[in-house]
Amino acid sequence: MLASEAMTNDAHVHRHADAPEPRWCSCAVPDEVEHERGSGVNRRGFLTGVTAASALAAAGWVAATPQSASAAQGGKGKTVTITIMGTSDIHSHALNWDYYTDAAYSDKAGNVVGLARVSSVVKQVRADRGADHTLLFDAGDTIQGTPLGFYYATVEPITKTGEVHPMAAQMNTIGYDAVALGNHEFNYGLDFLDAWIAQMKAPVLAANAVRAGTTVPAYTPYTIKTLNMKGAKPIRVGVLGLTNPGVVIWDKANVSGKLEVLDIIETAKRWVPVIRAQGVDVVVVSVHSGDSGTSSYGDDLPNENAAGLLAEQVPGIDAILFGHAHKDIPQRIVTNRETGKEVVLSEPMCWGQRLSVFDLDLQQVKGQWQVVGRRSTNLNTNTVQDDPELVSLIVAQHDAVVAYVNKPVATSSEELSAAESCWKDTAILDYVNKVQVDTVTKAIAGTPEADLPIVSIAAPFNRQATFPAGQVTIRDVAGLYIYDNTLMASVLTGAEIKDYLEYSAKYFQRVDPAAEIDPASWTNAQNTPDYNYDQFSGVTYDVDIAQQQGSRIANLAWNGVAIDPAQKFVVAVNNYRQSGGGGFPHITTAPVVYNAQVAIREAIVAYASAAGVIDPQDFHVVNWRLTRGGTPVF
Repeated sequence: MLASEAMTNDAHVHRHADAPEPRWCSCAVPDEVEHERGSGVNRRGFLTGVTAASALAAAGWVAATPQSASAAQGGKGKTVTITIMGTSDIHSHALNWDYYTDAAYSDKAGNVVGLARVSSVVKQVRADRGADHTLLFDAGDTIQGTPLGFYYATVEPITKTGEVHPMAAQMNTIGYDAVALGNHEFNYGLDFLDAWIAQMKAPVLAANAVRAGTTVPAYTPYTIKTLNMKGAKPIRVGVLGLTNPGVVIWDKANVSGKLEVLDIIETAKRWVPVIRAQGVDVVVVSVHSGDSGTSSYGDDLPNENAAGLLAEQVPGIDAILFGHAHKDIPQRIVTNRETGKEVVLSEPMCWGQRLSVFDLDLQQVKGQWQVVGRRSTNLNTNTVQDDPELVSLIVAQHDAVVAYVNKPVATSSEELSAAESCWKDTAILDYVNKVQVDTVTKAIAGTPEADLPIVSIAAPFNRQATFPAGQVTIRDVAGLYIYDNTLMASVLTGAEIKDYLEYSAKYFQRVDPAAEIDPASWTNAQNTPDYNYDQFSGVTYDVDIAQQQGSRIANLAWNGVAIDPAQKFVVAVNNYRQSGGGGFPHITTAPVVYNAQVAIREAIVAYASAAGVIDPQDFHVVNWRLTRGGTPVF
């Protein structure tokens, strides 16, 4: 793109070509979530705290004077402090509400969630700094993550109703200046994403999401915002938006043949000089990428968590707002190895729990603004009240979702819990596998694959999931199956299933046979998340955690007979895994025999509703177990 085509406040939008077409968030989840049903807070009476001003003071915030004399800077010229605020990984948390518990959100750390809380902090910062000295950006993963996001994408989709998406309505009212795309923005398909972008007043950015086979951005790559301050030369701030390369794996069905996502660092090297050439005074990057420098998907794609490397390797950047990892990182300073200049980075905790605040000091040198100081912090939103304007704006949509998720679908004969599903074969995960097997069985009837054994894969997404004895609601099903995956089926051989299970078993630490039984301490080896511990139904096997990784699967059998390595099986699997999520062997290249784009959560709801009863005697089979040295743990 030529410099003359640069973005301004009225950013030019690049549109992609025609598109096709759901996952609840597969990113990290804050630990130790504790829900309180008995809080006495009703749906509209969201938890409130102290005033915004006292909240900021408690966080160590000092209301700085935006403009000051330059004695400390050697008299080179006027100095001005501008403030850039940032959010990331909101994941459709509009209000401080937990749809799974039907109560105000609560955790052990006392956090709150939602853009209504963020808005109160933003307003206070603007009041303290002066609105003409502030900007507000977001680093992605906005429209997916709660039943609110799911509802307005699939139950009452905005693409059919024309209703304004609640996250667009809130962001427009708060007054965001630019928003980057996260990987989860692609979960509901490109048509849906286009509809949401069209509703947004702020430019929606993703320089590295390009039309397939080209380097032409499919979305606005950057925008330039001008701060017009009294008594000072205007300050021009360029913001570059970058999304995550993992999109091409995690949402392969939605983007394949239409979009590609280029390397974050290489894309920034291309675009930062273009932005600088427009005479901007400050360059900010809003990137949906963690800062660990590692990837969950191996080396086949560009780096997943490249924010730190971006600061180090790309000259010309002053500040980086980043997300994706769901971490609270108030400030990280990285020295650019080419220029020797410092870059300040910050990641706000997800779901609206924190607001990142960057202060950049600029000084006029020979009539031009230069950044001479930089710092950042994260403000906790738990000590402010919900912004009433943000609550009233979307409360009707919120109430519709609450009514939807509380609809009963079936009656359970007993309580089914996922609490031990990471180390035991549990009935509640078997129910997922039962639904998947029955759905695939009906779908492939009459095909050549119908004569093959049909098995299924499921993983423990949420240890807190429960089907209560008695009435089971959509909310309970959503709590069990928290991702917007669709159902697929592929053909694997017995040998490939063995490889797959060995890979899955790396989830466990190696445990001595004589060690005390403490299964909760044995899981998540090498930081493997629960959702990457896949369990098979339809075959029997042992997972011997006393053995080395790669040699743990024993007694693998089908119908009581050791599996023939050449035997073929139809395997029910979700689209995230089939597309390569988690890096499991064989599944991405295995022949696909079913892909009707059926949302697994909706399949579970439909199955339960049709049956009316959920009884473990109808589906629970203990077909796998943990062992140590061949001896069962339980």
